[in-house]
Amino acid sequence: MTPATPPDARRSAAPPDAGRPAGPDRPAPAPAPAPGRPAPAQGRRASAAADMDVYLDRPAWRIRLVHGLVRVLVRCLFRLRVEGLEHYPTGPAVICFNHLSWFDPIVIAAAVPGRPRFSAFGPKEADMSVGARNRFMSWLGVPVPYHPEKDDLIVATRRADRVLARGRVLFIAGEGRIHVGERRLLPLSDGPAYFALRAGVPLVPLAVNGTGWLGFGRTLRVRVGAPIAVEGRPTSENVQRLTARLADDLLALVADFPDRRPPGPAWRWLTELFNDWPEGSRPPLA
Repeated sequence: MTPATPPDARRSAAPPDAGRPAGPDRPAPAPAPAPGRPAPAQGRRASAAADMDVYLDRPAWRIRLVHGLVRVLVRCLFRLRVEGLEHYPTGPAVICFNHLSWFDPIVIAAAVPGRPRFSAFGPKEADMSVGARNRFMSWLGVPVPYHPEKDDLIVATRRADRVLARGRVLFIAGEGRIHVGERRLLPLSDGPAYFALRAGVPLVPLAVNGTGWLGFGRTLRVRVGAPIAVEGRPTSENVQRLTARLADDLLALVADFPDRRPPGPAWRWLTELFNDWPEGSRPPLA
């Protein structure tokens, strides 16, 4: 423990003009930030972990209630097949899944256990108090928000670190967007591998299939792959190597699921209800 500084030493350590008023030869000091409002940039980064605690400390009954309702709802409407559940982590881990629809997180939540508790990287929102979806996610305590412009990756990284340090599983849609094609996979971002290497936790591939076109009684499948052990520091070489391995494993998990014909108008509407296509609308399946 560092010994306390004696009062005389503290006085002598003060700058010579500490007691002088501001004047032409001595500009006024910068105003301190308001209480509870950290300074820009540095303050935001320093408070990233504390910001995440607002979500991580939400009452556990909320997520348990919604988790139970989702499990019942999905099983009433669809045939849910869950494979590889023995690979599901029992402690902190990063899970990377493919992304076909807005419904993917709901299907995944219906398929996986409620413990350990989980968080999801996203949404891309600067203000989580805007919009019903964002407020609901905040109420549950599951989001790891980040800026749409990705202008503060240090904050996002520290938030992810906090989630894993609290023993949660962190879900990430590695492709960063939805796409068509049940057996396809877009290039993965470096984020899942980087977060796993940085925290020293397993990286787990998870494939969700059947959500490309929803329909009553149709089969939805969630397949959990074997965890990928991580070694070393999060260098560019290690991140690229781990990302390539992750992509290979995910492709193997989705390789045998067929593309389906579109359903009737009602289910087609539900499938597209919250889909955010970068192209503006669903692209054709080439």
